[in-house]
Amino acid sequence: MSHGKQFTLFNHKGGPNGWHVAFILEELCLTYESVFPEINMRAHKGAEGLAKYNPNGRIPALIDHGNNDFVIWESNAIVQYVVDKYDKERKISLAPGTERYYTQLQWLYFQSSGQGPYYGQLAWFITYHPEKPQSILDRYTNETKRVLGVLEGVLSKQEWLVGNRPTVADISFFTWNEITVGNFLENFDFEKEFPVTAKWHKKILERPAVKKVWDERARLLAQK
Repeated sequence: MSHGKQFTLFNHKGGPNGWHVAFILEELCLTYESVFPEINMRAHKGAEGLAKYNPNGRIPALIDHGNNDFVIWESNAIVQYVVDKYDKERKISLAPGTERYYTQLQWLYFQSSGQGPYYGQLAWFITYHPEKPQSILDRYTNETKRVLGVLEGVLSKQEWLVGNRPTVADISFFTWNEITVGNFLENFDFEKEFPVTAKWHKKILERPAVKKVWDERARLLAQK
């Protein structure tokens, strides 16, 4: 790939996970080229060539051309790699080896094991599943609200998830919250039900790097 930028990011225009990585690259002023391979959303399977970079056949995947074309996949693994290697000033991350570093990891793991799967299943059953079993919709709706409740409980006691400042831990939750609250929760008032989390969410969107990337996503989606 000869675009001259440091990274190639395999992303999806509508999905949440690749944009989460783009936020971090933008926050750190790292140059990257986005590639949007065809993804079969019903099968959750990408183009055959994507498996060259991600054996799971999905996005995101990142190539670091500044590090011998090192390839890494899974969004929070990518994020951790990028900040450990390139956020030397710790603008949006905590120093490896510190207790707060492991708290940061804790939240990244919770996002990928708690928020992502539950929100994703809710989106799947609403958008793609041919039947709409109410018991399943109720389960994933309730689990989505439970995750928001976890965030609400912690953020009611502190402004940010770790280190008294915004980090990748906070930014990692933005895309799924934004997409799910706006599209998949019926009769839901974010500011009323989870006021502290809604305020925190808004502050993340107001970050220049996040807003720039999210506006770019909206522009690409509008071209469909």
